[in-house]
Amino acid sequence: MEGRSSNDRRARRAAPPHPEAAGPARPGRRTEDERLLDVPPDLHHARDAWRVFRIMGEFVEGFEELGEIGDAVSIFGSARVASGDAQYEACVETARLLGEAGLAIITGGGPGIMEAANRGARLAGALSVGCNIELPFEQQGNDFVDISLDFRYFFVRKTMFVKYAQGFVIFPGGFGTLDELFEALTLIQTGKVRDFPVVLFGSDYWSGLLEWVRGTLAAEGKISPEDLDLVHVVDEPTAVLEWIQAHRRGRRTRPPMPPLPDPASL
Repeated sequence: MEGRSSNDRRARRAAPPHPEAAGPARPGRRTEDERLLDVPPDLHHARDAWRVFRIMGEFVEGFEELGEIGDAVSIFGSARVASGDAQYEACVETARLLGEAGLAIITGGGPGIMEAANRGARLAGALSVGCNIELPFEQQGNDFVDISLDFRYFFVRKTMFVKYAQGFVIFPGGFGTLDELFEALTLIQTGKVRDFPVVLFGSDYWSGLLEWVRGTLAAEGKISPEDLDLVHVVDEPTAVLEWIQAHRRGRRTRPPMPPLPDPASL
């Protein structure tokens, strides 16, 4: 990050991340994700093996760019929400409050809720991060990003959302938003991440999904009753801040992990 200005980072913006912004992907340009997952009749295993180096390069760039951003929150939601919409404005205020509390804001870097979150970070003077993804269709990213990263692979990008955030704030959205939500819940449920708050904004929007989770998944024993507590639903930006801050305080008071043993002593 040293020696690179915010203008340099903004210049690296590319397509925003959510296919929701323009509907189903149009046929035409093949993305790297599509090439990776495709199994053509003339499959060349060597070609797939070399692709590992491109994947590794994306991880390295992400780790280098985001490794020193400090405490952060990732915010997700629909790309189809315009400025002036109640959800958009609530997201701006939420990100502003989180930014003023000393948190960087990470989004997918595109329009809608992503733009609102990056805008709120800018209003607070907080670091504003956008993690873009290559898509079959080109669209303009939002103008409120300080650090912009471009990813070819969804799984690399999703790692950055979790690795460098201390929690998720999830506004109403579509398939991409649900993907991020359930990935986070899976990581928490399986103990891969700890002390990781997941806040759902908008009780009216999420009530149907949560009713199904409670009445079907939990009722049939597909999840444990305590798994229902992995999400927290709010309707006010101040409630988001309070919940995130409570987890930050708990993380600070948790006993530190013991140091790893010296490899030479093993």
